[in-house]
Amino acid sequence: MRALASVLAATLAVSATTATAGVHRAEITRTAYGIPHVVAKDWASLGFGEAYAYAEDNLCMLADKVVTVAGERSANFGTDGVTTISFVEQPNLESDVFFRSAIDLPTLRRNFATKASPEYRALVAGYVAGYNKFLADRAPSTRPAACRDAAWVRPISLDDMLRLNEEKSVQASGGAWLRQTTGAVPPGAPTKTASLGYPAELESFGLGSNGWAFGRDVTANKSGVLLGNPHFPWEGANRFYEMHLTIPGKLDVMGVTIGGAPGMSIGFNKDVAWTHTVSTDRHFTLAELTLDPTDPTTYLVDGKPMKMTVRTISVPVKGEATPRTRTLYSTIYGPVVTAPQAGLKWTAKSAYALQDANRDNLRGGDAWLAISRAKSVGEIRSIIIRTLGMPWVNTIAADRNGDALYADVTSTPNVSTDKLKICAPPSGLGPLAAGQRVFLLDGARATCTWDKAAGAATPGLMPGASMPSVIRTDYVANSNDSYWLANGSAPVTGQPAIVGPTGTPQNLRTRNGLLAIAARLSGKDGLPGNKVDPAAVKAMLYRNSNLAAELVMPDLGTACADGPAPVVADKPVDIRRACEILTRWDRRMDETSVGPQLFIEFWKDAEKIPGVWATPFDAADPINTPRGLKSDAATTAKLRQALANAVSRLNAANVAIDAPWGEVQVATRGGLRIPVHGGEGSDGVLNAQQAKLVPGIGLVPYHGSSYIQVVTFDAKGPVVDAILTYSQSTDPDSPHFADQTRLHAQKGWVTLPFSKAAIAANAAKVTKVVSD
Repeated sequence: MRALASVLAATLAVSATTATAGVHRAEITRTAYGIPHVVAKDWASLGFGEAYAYAEDNLCMLADKVVTVAGERSANFGTDGVTTISFVEQPNLESDVFFRSAIDLPTLRRNFATKASPEYRALVAGYVAGYNKFLADRAPSTRPAACRDAAWVRPISLDDMLRLNEEKSVQASGGAWLRQTTGAVPPGAPTKTASLGYPAELESFGLGSNGWAFGRDVTANKSGVLLGNPHFPWEGANRFYEMHLTIPGKLDVMGVTIGGAPGMSIGFNKDVAWTHTVSTDRHFTLAELTLDPTDPTTYLVDGKPMKMTVRTISVPVKGEATPRTRTLYSTIYGPVVTAPQAGLKWTAKSAYALQDANRDNLRGGDAWLAISRAKSVGEIRSIIIRTLGMPWVNTIAADRNGDALYADVTSTPNVSTDKLKICAPPSGLGPLAAGQRVFLLDGARATCTWDKAAGAATPGLMPGASMPSVIRTDYVANSNDSYWLANGSAPVTGQPAIVGPTGTPQNLRTRNGLLAIAARLSGKDGLPGNKVDPAAVKAMLYRNSNLAAELVMPDLGTACADGPAPVVADKPVDIRRACEILTRWDRRMDETSVGPQLFIEFWKDAEKIPGVWATPFDAADPINTPRGLKSDAATTAKLRQALANAVSRLNAANVAIDAPWGEVQVATRGGLRIPVHGGEGSDGVLNAQQAKLVPGIGLVPYHGSSYIQVVTFDAKGPVVDAILTYSQSTDPDSPHFADQTRLHAQKGWVTLPFSKAAIAANAAKVTKVVSD
């Protein structure tokens, strides 16, 4: 009770400070494309203005997410629907069970009240007030159609903000194991998890981002140049939102945030610019439990029996008088999980528990707030080392002095490679289970938990100072592979396996990026000179080259030679026309390119053919290998089959195999079909767009290039061109529902107004004051 009273007192102190500072008041100036510039006198008012502006454009989306993290989807929408958690669709009922069981509000409240800075606490309190003020200002009948007059749109509280933060923190750990957690039951109990394996989300992060930072040795202006190209969802609350936040004399930062995340996630100020890519660190481990032979819900630690914590989760369901219930089990390590297809079964002898490095992590808010005020990349590195606030992302940054930073410093279990061997569980599944980077420890030995080390923000985490980071004056780059090749000329090794692999094949985007950078610095990319400037960076990204095609197309002619027609669904498929189209294709993913849809569908099957590469991977030449296609009869037959499969899938979806790419890959906005250039990241396309094949429409992007910023600095401040590919608003009635999407189709950019003079001169500016 004393601890709870302390938490409440601290929380009330924040509210009192806000109240005595006066009414929340923020000035919101919107410039071209609806970008809000929020100016306030204090942190609470800044949060107030940020939330108000965000709700103007994305009320329904954020309100839906509030319902999700509160575990109230089934109560409001029934159990038949789905929502997106950790970038994957999940049934409403499973989502509700997870959030009602996984979020520890008492601990989050205590950590927020005692560990968050006064500035961040005030920012969050203001955000709550700003969102609620917008709801008060907009009658339910005047809200966007997606949530008009909806009872589930309600005022929010601090608890909702804590839940939203927790959901974002565990996306690469506990959130990815949602179904494996909610489906875990003791042996003999009814189960629906037999088909579950490792979460697909663990590898889908590899679809993600590009971050490049160039230093003074290679830039034309001797200052830093940054490309931020996060690949994130086009739908849902993980969509980015552009804005500019200012407290005169204290903060002046611009970039993007996501719904329910006060502050700035990726952006720039007058001295530094930063971006993030998803790291290869595993932010969790699994403990293999040795069970009491007489009770499968009791496990042994050093021979001592420990009873699992058993919780019955109750979920109200729309239209049902009685809530549905689910019993979940947890241990000192974390919740029990099952993945039968991967060998992680709950039997009479053993079970598995998930230990999550990002559980109850509130450090990110203050870390990003500090980064927003940093003056150099060295200061950014110090911030992320001290706070360990980055939950699951690398940090890439450049500053006006011409320094470039790469840092894989995240909230990661402190488990050495030696410990993984010493603490391998009895089953033999660890430390690498079934070839996946899923690390198992023996939960029956107390010494096999995470090591505590000095310098870690939280006991059991890897100290930031020991994790990979480098500041260079030429360049650093990352496209979701490990720290190994952050600079193609200076490989780094020596980190524990849990941080990331070295000496392994790199994804094709990593290779394409390093090849493009090398060509630029050697002056062999067809652009003037050999220095890096914003124009060169934009040209490199928007070249839209498909590296997989560059590597294999010269050999595809062998597979396209005369031979028996492959059979799909008992019917022969003539692939001669497809071969002709691919032979003439420019190997780009531009609007006018003819052939991308064929190659994308072909490569989905072809890349899975065992031993398909003519030249295998060579760790001594990781950027140029593997390459080429084998030409033996067996491989040739499989390649021809892959092409036939591609033709059949496109025909079934009514997508013409010879249509220009701009007619095939489109964003739908009302009745508009807006061309989207770029393509599959797994093909090595830097400007990645993951798209779903939708019959009657074509390929519709759902994940990929989202907010793109190219930043450098001059004597006056940052010089920035950016684009938000899917536009600011999710409201179809908004003028900013599709405006940047149309601009992106033309490979256009928005020069972001940062200074007072630039904002004042913007022809589209409209200013208003919001207060309560």
